[in-house]
Amino acid sequence: MMSIEEWVEGAATAVILGHVHPDGDCVGSCLGLRSYLRAVKPELCVQVYLEPFAGEFHFLTGADAVSPDFYEEKSYDICFALDCSDRERLGDAVRYLDGAKRTVCLDHHITNEGFADVNVIRPHASSTSEVLAELMEPGKMDRATAECLYLGIVHDTGVFKHSNTSEKTMRIAGALLAKGVSSSHIIDDTFYRKTFGQNRILGCALLAAELRLDGRLIASCVTGKDLERCGVTNRNLDGIIDQLRVTEGVEVAVFLYEAGPGEYKVSLRSNDLVDVSRIARSFGGGGHVKAAGCTVAGTCGDILERITALAAEQLGQQEDGAAAH
Repeated sequence: MMSIEEWVEGAATAVILGHVHPDGDCVGSCLGLRSYLRAVKPELCVQVYLEPFAGEFHFLTGADAVSPDFYEEKSYDICFALDCSDRERLGDAVRYLDGAKRTVCLDHHITNEGFADVNVIRPHASSTSEVLAELMEPGKMDRATAECLYLGIVHDTGVFKHSNTSEKTMRIAGALLAKGVSSSHIIDDTFYRKTFGQNRILGCALLAAELRLDGRLIASCVTGKDLERCGVTNRNLDGIIDQLRVTEGVEVAVFLYEAGPGEYKVSLRSNDLVDVSRIARSFGGGGHVKAAGCTVAGTCGDILERITALAAEQLGQQEDGAAAH
């Protein structure tokens, strides 16, 4: 497989894209690749396009150079699409993918079927940041690059506690720390610390939660009015789905928030028995076996009924299989 340096050989311009509503892994991988490219090929003009992202990520090197304007008339020699399971996840930025001379997709989502000229998809990796760390020459990686990638890994592993955390993940994280990264700063200030508004919306979501399927599924939904009342936006909802998931006896957690009239963003998490990527795919979404998402039109109640039925079907299949043995 070609290296990052070989991919950009002969290119004068490069563009880096991430998915809509960028999370920690998306931001970390995009800015990490930017820093690395600027270090190994200083003459390369590199632009990152991302939707506005959480303020706690703004300390990362290059965050102030990210463009949120996807309507600039530009074409690039090479386009990197990061942390996107399909081209639709790029949103309006897909125009830069379509206009580039060469395209590369780097991802870790099992539902990614490959939509670029070169596709490096590693479903067993904890994050796209981990995928990138493996592709980079350690001796060419500086502290700024390592900081971005470490943040991405921290956020997609839930501070190394999710099942996607492997021995390789920990080795890579250790190598990044050796570059001078402050682990406590990244973990405390970008993952655990919450604003008063974020704590209020978490409380709202927990109060609205309900158990289904004899306590094996937990679900919650917040509306646009809830967000307004708590003084937050949809970029301030990180951590809610994970708090739901750790409820005793739960196999599946479902969190919905109103993205627009009659439209909901859905986050899905599984502990062991349910493949939530299958559920997400049935609604046109994607993700991993234990973490997935989608956007669904309808009412909160109707959407939850459909998801509950799909989860019940999988749980029933597991029970039938166990009984057969």
